[in-house]
Amino acid sequence: MSSETKDAAAPSDFIRDIVANHVAEKKYPQIHTRFPPEPNGYLHIGHAKSICLNFGIAREFGGICNLRMDDTNPAKEDVEYVDSIQEDVNWLINGWAEKNQGLKEKGQTPESITSNGKPDFYLGAKTSGSSVEPFYASDYFEQIYEYALALIKKGKAYVCDLSPKETDEYRGAPDRPGKDSPWRNRSIEENLDLFMRMKKGEFPDATRSLRAKIDMALPNIWLRDPLLYRIRHAEHHHTGGKWCVYPLYDFAHCLSDYLEGITHSICTLEFEVHRPLYDWILENLDLPRPLPKQYEFAKLIPSYMIVSKRKLIQLVNEKIVTGWDDPRLPTISGIRRRGIPASALRNFAMGVGVTKYISVTDIAVYEHAIREELNKIALRRLAVLRPIKVVITNYPEGRLEELDAVNNPEDENAGKRKIPFSREIYIERDDFMENAVPKFFRLKPGGEVRLKYAYIIKCDEVVKDAAGQITELRCTADLDSKTGGATSNRKIKGTIHWVSAAHAIDAEVRLYDRFFTEAEPEKDGRDFKSVLNPHSLEVITAKCEPSLKDAKASERYQFERLAYFALDKDSSAQKLVFNRTITLRDTWAKEAQKG
Repeated sequence: MSSETKDAAAPSDFIRDIVANHVAEKKYPQIHTRFPPEPNGYLHIGHAKSICLNFGIAREFGGICNLRMDDTNPAKEDVEYVDSIQEDVNWLINGWAEKNQGLKEKGQTPESITSNGKPDFYLGAKTSGSSVEPFYASDYFEQIYEYALALIKKGKAYVCDLSPKETDEYRGAPDRPGKDSPWRNRSIEENLDLFMRMKKGEFPDATRSLRAKIDMALPNIWLRDPLLYRIRHAEHHHTGGKWCVYPLYDFAHCLSDYLEGITHSICTLEFEVHRPLYDWILENLDLPRPLPKQYEFAKLIPSYMIVSKRKLIQLVNEKIVTGWDDPRLPTISGIRRRGIPASALRNFAMGVGVTKYISVTDIAVYEHAIREELNKIALRRLAVLRPIKVVITNYPEGRLEELDAVNNPEDENAGKRKIPFSREIYIERDDFMENAVPKFFRLKPGGEVRLKYAYIIKCDEVVKDAAGQITELRCTADLDSKTGGATSNRKIKGTIHWVSAAHAIDAEVRLYDRFFTEAEPEKDGRDFKSVLNPHSLEVITAKCEPSLKDAKASERYQFERLAYFALDKDSSAQKLVFNRTITLRDTWAKEAQKG
């Protein structure tokens, strides 16, 4: 059974409306978006919204979305992150928008071309091929360097000798203007000489920088002679030791968009104040082709989650979690390992909408999307997480029955399977109460309950050990109450699940829950680690029906009456390991109501 089902209808929002108008106007030959993460960590659920928006627009309007590594900072980036980003993106768009993914020939860099009679650079995208790779901003270092020289020659950029601390001080604050650098009026010749010497490695780190020459009195602090280049003698994951000057994000990003022919550069809302600089750089370079335009939307902030990459790195480095793919993390790799289908994540990311308003999205919306998808695709299986043995005293010893069980009531094509039934079974400890409260409709002394797919049983005796702990229940079965039997239609209020003790297989089950106890872990400036949920992971050994020995990583399972589960990568032929993806119901909402 495939874990992919058809997504909901394409959403509508203000960015899609803009794109639709451009398509109607035939403003561009083809819509071209991009998803440009920095490879300095693993992608998280917030990136999933951006992936679904950028790839979704390409998919809906017959366009292309480039996957690009924004790798301009060698100090924080790593090949591990590059590989994980590719894996996460491919998983999320597979079967949905992979045909719209823009890649390039391996090792290819921008070509020198002529556009509208002027020299130009361009790197086109491919959507298929055996030797393709993502785009890399670092592949454009030669061209970006040429653009920097062009700005210097136009008197639009200069080499500054202020230290990083002095640069910040000179920049001023939102409520007061900055002041000019003492080196702002260097000659073009001196700036060219110094910048080329910076490239050759003549100066130590942070001793000089290249800055745009705009206006230190502008209200927008990002336009106050922003840094374009910095000196950093560091090995780069993609270019090695070739460079010791690296462009800043704002300089490289807009030029990367231009070089790839991006039409719609879609960013999160914090980049709105950067847009004037994005436009200034492009407009001051006399570029011959149409310029890309930037559009902003509010990022996804789900409750009970942390989506700061810096804080996720902290959790990993401090070993509070087992790694970037810990199923408690909101990383896409953690989400995938937990067993959440890509289609559920896409439906959630697209369903929350695209707006300009910053808000927290209730995690219950996310969990509903997961349950809705898993309910359709999950194979039903019987498993007992906290077993207590039941001996059915009137059932013949040595007798074995093969009972019919439904694989998925939501899918008639899923068929049925056989499950073994015998004299001794396991039931959930929570499904028995010795001193039952009112409206407890499961098993209790003298009470009856129906075993799903099997018989009605009655509890006759409770067996305890010397410490008073219950070790066994002794029951009798109504042997005519199985489906088709004379008493099968008897009205019994409770139905519970079970497994045959002689045939059950053991499995390690990891019960994952929300990682934080508070909806906003950082509210009022508190340390987010102070509200970690101590019960976010419980590891138990469960008793499972024997068909689960053939469980597949590609399938999803509902342990009936309990939760949805997925096979973990730690599983082996000798040891089954299942992760709880999500409970059947929102238990947190119930607890909140009690409070």
